Amino acid sequence: MKRVINMKTKTVFFCKECGNEYSKWMGKCPACGAWNSLTEQTVKESSSKSASVQKKVLAVGMKEIDTNEEPRIKTGIGELDNVLGGGLVKGSLVLVGGEPGIGKSTLLLEICQTLGNFGPVLYITGEESVKQIKLRADRLSVDTDNLKILPQTDIDEAFLEVDRLKPTACIVDSIQTMFTDEVSGTGGSVTQIRDVTLRIMRKAKETNTAFFIVGHVTKDGNLAGPRLLEHMVDCVLYFEGDRNQNYRILRAAKNRFGSTNEVGVFEMTDKGLIEVPNPSSALLSGRPKGESGSAVTCLMEGSRPILAEVQALVSPTGFGIPRRASDGMDFNRLVVLIAVIEKKLGLNMQNQDAYVNVVGGLKIDETCADIAALCSIISSLKNKSLDSETMFLGEVGLAGEIRAVSNVSRRVAEGCQLGFKKCILPEANIKAVADFDNKMQFIPVKTIRDVLNADIYTK
Repeated sequence: MKRVINMKTKTVFFCKECGNEYSKWMGKCPACGAWNSLTEQTVKESSSKSASVQKKVLAVGMKEIDTNEEPRIKTGIGELDNVLGGGLVKGSLVLVGGEPGIGKSTLLLEICQTLGNFGPVLYITGEESVKQIKLRADRLSVDTDNLKILPQTDIDEAFLEVDRLKPTACIVDSIQTMFTDEVSGTGGSVTQIRDVTLRIMRKAKETNTAFFIVGHVTKDGNLAGPRLLEHMVDCVLYFEGDRNQNYRILRAAKNRFGSTNEVGVFEMTDKGLIEVPNPSSALLSGRPKGESGSAVTCLMEGSRPILAEVQALVSPTGFGIPRRASDGMDFNRLVVLIAVIEKKLGLNMQNQDAYVNVVGGLKIDETCADIAALCSIISSLKNKSLDSETMFLGEVGLAGEIRAVSNVSRRVAEGCQLGFKKCILPEANIKAVADFDNKMQFIPVKTIRDVLNADIYTK
């Protein structure tokens, strides 16, 4: 006899930030403290136990657990393998987030060529048609016979194909388009995203299939949907970069199978994404010679040192209030550096517009580049070019002092590899670079005035 389940609906409120559920609306979420984050959803409530029979799970003793790691699957893209911790783990759930058009779908379609050597690969598309996927695959030279395309937005129907094909890897593009009839709400709602991701996670563990899910980001750069989404998956990858620039950076915000200190650098071309094994050389390839307002520093992207060029343009303002603009550097940090220049060096910036740019679309999120930005601003103001073989490392304090930076030996080693002969660095870091004395000339400085007194300009 068929079992009948009486269903009724109820209205609940979900927090978009943490995913907690409440019976009434509140202006502030009691769990995470976010304001105006509760959204109303209608869910189905069962009046009896579910008809599905749950498999009984028994506890396992610690000594019975096998800790030998399974061999990882190489994706064919070394930069992606490094970020994942050495390759793709079977049964893992990887979330790839980024702005529209940044290259998420391109990257995942490229790895299908190599993953197809290990077995079937299922690409579940909820946004594009099979012809659009085919056209992109032809452009990327992806022609493996093991790649199967499934245009489907119902996750339960898609799982039927997963059970039939038993793929090595499965790509869901994107999580915001998927839905299930088991819960109410349209695709992309908080309830649907949470429940669909939970179902994908269970399917990954049950079938030992590696799942990639694509997630869009909001204007603030956060993944769309509840914050709980990031806690449920095994690995969170962010694809960053300016769509108007060629370079992209892939970084891990969370990784249960490896370190989060690794980043991958790619270049977007008409043939797809190309790995950049030496990003420092690529970013400095078009650096102008003998021009003012250009300084080189070394940023730490995860555990990888990358040389970056900081450019500045200072020109007389045509308005009563001078303009400040920055691209790749925090605007408030730029304002602070200009204030230090005026206060501690006595240089007049009140009638000068100042523009700062980090070449290549890189984003500076550390203070090691302070001294490079400061020197490039002063160089443009005085119209004197800086020595092209000098790199600048150091944090600038409000009192004009130069503070120590971390990982200085790795930054200097990267500069030596690219042929830099001189380095301006904080006096507190001079002992850490004693092994490089025969390779590079070091000029230790305590204050920004010491920097200007050093031999930093082109003769």
